[in-house]
Parts: sequence; structure tokens; C-alpha cells
Amino acid sequence: MRLLWIVPLVLLAPFALAIRLIESKALSLCSSDAGITSNHFSVVFTPQNQSLALAFDGISALSGKVTAELILSVYGYTALRRTLDPCDMGLEGLCPLHAGAFPVMTTNIKVPDDVVSQIPGIAYTVPDLDATVRVYINSTETGKSISCIEATLSNGKIVYQPGVGWATAVISGLGVAVSSVTSGLGHSKAATHIGTNVLALFAFMQSQAMIGMTSVHMPPIVQSWTQNFQWSMGVIHVGFLEKLCTWYQRSTGGEPSTVLANLSKTSIHVLKKRHSAYPIRLDLVERDSAAAIGNTEGTIVRGIQRVGFRAHIEPTNIFLTGLIFFIGFVTIVMLLFLICKTTLVFLMKSGKIKPTQQLQEMDWTLAAKGIFFRLIFIGFLQMCILCLWEFTQNDSPAEVVLAVVMLVSCVVTVGVAVLRVVAYAKQSITLHNNPAYVLYSNPICLNKWGIMYTQYQATAYYFLVVQLAYTVVKSLFISLSQPAPIVLTVALVIIETTMLLATSILRPWMNRNTNVCNLAIASINMVNSIFLLIFSDVFDQPPIISGVMGVVFFVYNCAFVLILLIIVLVASAYAVASKNPDTRYQPMRDDRDSFLQSRSTVQLTTELDALGATARGDVKLLASVDNDNSENPTPGTTSRPESSNSKNELPLSHGGNTEHDTSDESLPPLPNVSDLSVPLFPSETARRSPSILRGESPATVNSLTALTAETRRAQNSPSPWLRGAGYENA
Repeated sequence: MRLLWIVPLVLLAPFALAIRLIESKALSLCSSDAGITSNHFSVVFTPQNQSLALAFDGISALSGKVTAELILSVYGYTALRRTLDPCDMGLEGLCPLHAGAFPVMTTNIKVPDDVVSQIPGIAYTVPDLDATVRVYINSTETGKSISCIEATLSNGKIVYQPGVGWATAVISGLGVAVSSVTSGLGHSKAATHIGTNVLALFAFMQSQAMIGMTSVHMPPIVQSWTQNFQWSMGVIHVGFLEKLCTWYQRSTGGEPSTVLANLSKTSIHVLKKRHSAYPIRLDLVERDSAAAIGNTEGTIVRGIQRVGFRAHIEPTNIFLTGLIFFIGFVTIVMLLFLICKTTLVFLMKSGKIKPTQQLQEMDWTLAAKGIFFRLIFIGFLQMCILCLWEFTQNDSPAEVVLAVVMLVSCVVTVGVAVLRVVAYAKQSITLHNNPAYVLYSNPICLNKWGIMYTQYQATAYYFLVVQLAYTVVKSLFISLSQPAPIVLTVALVIIETTMLLATSILRPWMNRNTNVCNLAIASINMVNSIFLLIFSDVFDQPPIISGVMGVVFFVYNCAFVLILLIIVLVASAYAVASKNPDTRYQPMRDDRDSFLQSRSTVQLTTELDALGATARGDVKLLASVDNDNSENPTPGTTSRPESSNSKNELPLSHGGNTEHDTSDESLPPLPNVSDLSVPLFPSETARRSPSILRGESPATVNSLTALTAETRRAQNSPSPWLRGAGYENA
């Protein structure tokens, strides 16, 4: 539980800095007249001693006596406006101004008290300060502006912290590990709930990363916050990988970019739209300091390229870096699975551990396929965005081929899985009026593709098609609409609003808690898309509105991520500390538990349990029920002798033939419901007379089934997903 204290400390670490300062290390032009350029620029203001440390080295094309009009803007608000005279300040080389190179200037300036008092307190406290200082150079003789320079200010606090990314990644991995171990111990309810929470957390972190990948001119605090989650998209800086990606690109006919390689020769300035006489619409401008005066052309880095730049990855290496991390992650996990399997088999054969029934019946091949598909499903969004984006970049012919192969492979793998799950569910509905029959009794479907539908109610299985369409459409706009930020943001608002309406109306998740959690995620995503639309300046709002909304965006998203992390941690801690974590969760209303493979020797108590055993072909468990019923008949009933007629025997479904399950992945020929000797749903009559399991006619079974559906669901206000699926009396 101590880890719970680490999470808020890591997320709020940027506020812990006590030093109050404002600094800038970049200078750029804000006018069409390139009067002054700089080779080196650095300014640091510390309010404690009212000192302004200035270091400047540049070239001037202007001459004569000049004055400077200084304007300080904080979140779009003009906090300070003052006219400065270099002659009064005693700045050598600037009074008068001479054309040519400036002398290297390093000086400390005492800032008056009245100036310090005018600077708002948020300039020192709020991380990722959205502030600029603009200086208009005015001729003393004419009074007209002859040049303009601008510098972006920082207070040394930033919400982009590597610890935040590590914390979220570790907690996500911890949740996956606990879910896997809990499932292996037979606690299917706890494993399903923890896995669902982890998937929701990871999906939300990917949505945060996608916001950072949009080409919208976002406030600095939003850029830094979303940068914390780019690891979920494979955008992670590793030195030797960058060298490998650059070598591969050159070897395959590409031309690597040199944005980061030339940082020592350039002045980098992050800009957003300003309401001024000289509007600049660049996210990031690279300007060669040695270039001739008047050459203001530069390299524009925005959206996905901006994300790579902030992660210290060359724009031409972003796709290959993400691809390598995805393939490496899949490879490492599969190797760990192989090592685990080999170790367990060796220990069992050597007699060092007692082989349990579960380990003896373990289908390692099917388990490996299931793990591999889960990894593909988790990385599907990442690969869609990066591969589609690579088509617009064409870094090298070989990388384009890799993008095509990876995209087609992922789409085919996930698409086939969706079709198989839908086909299994439809066949189960046709034969048994219940999709859970096959989805949770067939080991192929459950072990390989369960990650796609176990978080939903059994009757809401086809919501996975909606989720897949949502992922693909969103990926298309994020990756292909980089040059059109307004189109991108409008599309995201429509997509997120549609998804919120769908989830609000359908409520497809397995219980109330997961529905509330995912509805909250959908609501936050929709609000975020609206904020992005505002950041794109489509409403032409004052700059202060965008600045304030950037801070608000950070606050509520930070709080929501913290809540999701705590949910995963608490659920994982309970699963580890509790002997039976399943008791924390109520049974699913779709009765999936009755069809899951039993991992213990629990006696069958309802006809649904018997039907689940029938679906799995669990002969031993069914035999135990027969013996118990014959030895201890229920009062008021008489036990029947076993009949040799095959019609009275419990048929075995495809789910019981484990050898066939692991070798044939085609749809199983399920038994006709009229052949079953047990009712599909429990009934009061059946509970009073367990002998009905062995001899009632199909007509009796059907009538009892209809009666049961009405009595079992009458008190619980059934979800719309339960209507027409055999859970209520039609």
C-alpha cells in the first residue's frame, strides 16, 4: 500500500521546486524585417535578488539610436509593458546601435521593485509557463518599429517527467501480472475485473498520447502532460536504437533528418498563434544562426514529429523506433512464456513440484496463441497510427514495405478474430439462445480471443465491432490529417461524441462498476476533444482563454489518471492479499460463470452449472451429481434408475473434446438444444427436483426455461442486452 503514496508524488513532482525564476534560452524573429539575429541568447530573472542575468551574442543590420518596447505576456495576458532606453541602462554596444556583430554581452541588470511587483505569481509556480517576452526595436528619430524579436520564457517547472511514464508503465504491468497469476489460480472473476481495469487504464493513456500527436497548436502544459504517455505508443528514446534506425534508413535509400543533430547550431523556439501585427503559425522553427540575415525559412515540426522531437528522436526515426519497441516487447514476452513453460515441465518431470491437474491438462500451444494475440490486440492502435503515418513520410522504401506488412498483419489478425468471435456467438445463440454457451465453454475462443469480449456482457459481444471501428477511424484521422489540424479536431469531436452516446445508451460492459468507469473515460475523451477544438483557434478566442484552459486540461486529466491508477492498485493488492478474491465481485448477470471451466471440485448446485459441465464435457463432475442425487434424493421426489437409453444420457459438446479443440479452430458442430437433458436456465421446479437433470423431455425443459427466465430476472431490472437472449420471458 505504500506505493499509493508514490503515485501522487510522482505526478505532482514538478510543483516541488522551490527556486523561483524565469528564464529563456531561445530568441526568434517576430517580424518580416530580420534586423537582429542571435548566435547565443540566455536570460535568467530571479525575483529573490531582483537580478536579471543576460548573455547575448548576435548580429545586427540596424544602426543609430533606438529604444526598445518590452511586452511580457503570461497566458495571453499582458503582464508588463515598458519602454527601455539602452543609453539610460548603460548597455555598451547598443547606444548607439551599430551594424555588424555584437560584442559578447554578459551582464546583470537590477530590476526595479515596481517591475517585479507587476509580474503575476503564477509565472513562478505553474509548470510549463506559457509566457513570452516580445521586444519591438523602435527608431528614436522616426518613432517607428524597425524590428521585432521574441523569446519564450520558462520557470524551470515542467509536467513532463520520466518518473510519470515509468510509474504508469509499472502499475499497468503489475496489473497484467496480477491478473495472469490470479487467473492461473482459478479466480476467474477477479482476473477478469483486474484485466478490464488495466485495459481501461492503458486505453486512456493511449488516448492521452494521441492528443499529443495531433497537429494542434496546444499550450506548453498540454504538450508536456501528453508527452508523459508517449511510451504507450512506442515513442521511447534509446541511444543505440536511434543510431540503428539512422543506419537502416541510410542503408535502404532514405535520407535521415538532422533536426537534433544540429541543435548546437540552431535556436529552437516553440510557438503558438499570437494575436499581433506579425502572426506566426509555427509549432517549432529551426533557424540556422549562421545564415544570412533575412533568411527566416525553417523546418516546421508539429504533431507526431513534435512528439518525437520532445522525446529526442529524429522525425525520420519515429516509425522505426515504435516498430522496434513493439516487436521487441512481443518477443520478450513470448520468450518469458517459453522459459516459464520449460521450467514448469522440467520441475514436474524431476519431481521437485507436484503436478496439479490444471498443469497436466494445460494446453501450452493454445496458451501461447492466446498471449500472442493479446499482445497484438494491445499494440493494434499504436501500429495503425505509426504505419499509416509512415505512408505520408516515406522515410525509405524499406520502411514503407515494413509499414505495409505490419499494418496488413495486424488488421488481418484482429479482423479474423472479430469474425470468429461473432460467428461463435451467433451459432451459440441459434442453438442455445445464449451467446455465453460457446464464448465461455469453448477453450479456443476463450483462451485466444477472450480479451476482446470478456469485459462486455455476453449478449453485448458485438460491441467489440464498435470498439474496433472506433480505433481504426480515430487512427486514420490522427495519422493522415496532420497537415489539417482543424479537420482533425472536428473529426475527433464527432468520433468521441458518437462513442460517448453509444456507450451511454448501450452500456455494454459486464457490470455497473465497469460501465461507470468506461463511461467516465468516454466523457473525458469527449471533453478533451472539445478542448483541442478550442486550442486550434477555430473560435478565434483571446489567447488568455487558451492559456487558462491548458492548465484546466492538465488538472482534470491528472486527477483522472490518478484515480484509475489507484483503482488498479487497490484491485491488484486485494487479489494478492485475499485467499479468495472472487468473493469481492458479484456473479455476472450473463451467467458466464456456469460455462467456465471449473478449476476446483466445487459441487454443481444449479442446472446452469450442469449445462456448463455439459458444454465442457466434464463427465466426472456430472457423475458426482448423479451419485449425490441417487444417494440423497430431495424430499418429495424419487430417484430414477439409470436408463440404458442413450436419449437419457448427457451429451458431450465440442468443448469437452480438448484434443479436437487445440487442433481444429473451425466452428464446432454444437449439439442441438433438443438433445440436451438439462434446461438452459435454472428453474424453481428443477431446484426442488434434481432428477430433472436426467430424464425430462425437451418440452418440459423449454417450459421450465421460460418460467425460470421470468422469475430470475424480475427483481433485477435487466439490462437491454439481456432482452431477447433467453434471460426474460419473451
